[in-house]
Order: sequence, then C-alpha cells, then structure tokens
Amino acid sequence: MTRTTTATAITSTTRNTTADPLVGTQRTSAAILGADRKTRQDDEPRTERAIDAVDRQLIDLLRANGRASYAELARQVGLSSPAVHERVGKLEAAGVITGYRVVVDPSSVGLDVTALIGVSESDSVDDTGVEAAMREVPGIEDCWRVAGSEDYVLKVRVTDIPALEATVNALNRIRGVARTRTTVVLSTKWEGRHG
Repeated sequence: MTRTTTATAITSTTRNTTADPLVGTQRTSAAILGADRKTRQDDEPRTERAIDAVDRQLIDLLRANGRASYAELARQVGLSSPAVHERVGKLEAAGVITGYRVVVDPSSVGLDVTALIGVSESDSVDDTGVEAAMREVPGIEDCWRVAGSEDYVLKVRVTDIPALEATVNALNRIRGVARTRTTVVLSTKWEGRHG
C-alpha cells in the first residue's frame, strides 16, 4: 500500500515558519507541524469586500502554490507586483485569505495513523465548552460541526494506534460528550484538492 496522505500546517501571512511550542508529550500533527497561525484573529470582524475575477484568479494561484512570489503572480494575472501585493493584502485583511500552508507527508514525520472521529453531544450541553475542550486535545487537526447522527466530525493524526486510543479516551472524558465513533483511514486517495 502506498501512502498518499498529506498534512497541513498554517503559517503566518509573512510566510514565517516558526512554530509555537505545544503543551503535551504526545507527538501529534500540531506538535510536529506547528500550531495554527491565522492572518485575522477569530474575534475580528470580517470586512465586506467584493471579489472580482482577478482576486479569484489570485486566490486560485495561491491555493495551488502559496509560495508564489508577487512577481510571478503579477505575470500570471497581468498586473504589476505592487498591485498584486496590495490586492493580496486586502484579501488577507478582509479575512478571505486566512493563512498559508505547507504540505508534508505525515508518515515522514511519524504520523502514521489518520482517523475520522464522530462526536455526539449530550442533550443538555454548551457547544462552546465542548469545542474549547476538543481544541485542547492533541492530535486533532480539523473539526467540523455537522448535521446527521453526530454533532462533530474530527480529523485526527497520531503516531500509532495506542495514541489514537488515548485521543478517543480524552474525547470521551470531555464533559458534554455522549459518545464517539471512530473510523480509521486505511489509505488516502486525495486530500486538500483545490481544483
């Protein structure tokens, strides 16, 4: 079986790649790849801004290659480098572009197990408390609030099955979590497809 999985870590808009230290001893994707960094604080309001065809083209180009220089982007959209720099800055300030990512092979950094975990809440629970507690659990890369039999679906990357078991146990200890359902990923056919 070949590994085709990828992991993402957000870097700052200035494209620095230093990582914040992470609490915990378990090797997880966040610990290995770096904690999330965003261009806009979650509590800052988004600025309403019309996105035109050039902005969409810049977004598509940056999604394909977040390391593209302003000069390269300018060549591809037919604008000057300063004009592209200004447009990208406005997209970042408006919260349209929220960060830049580096894609690595998870197994090369020791993250050999990927799982999707469905989380069901108790009937009388504060969503924000559950979400805040899940944010602190090592190994959780993504969290989606969903409709269906579960309330959340989490993507988890860890080193091995005992680390996955520890993650599931940590989730089940969160006040307000009624149950979890874990699906272990056997192989990834594609991930993070942008086109």
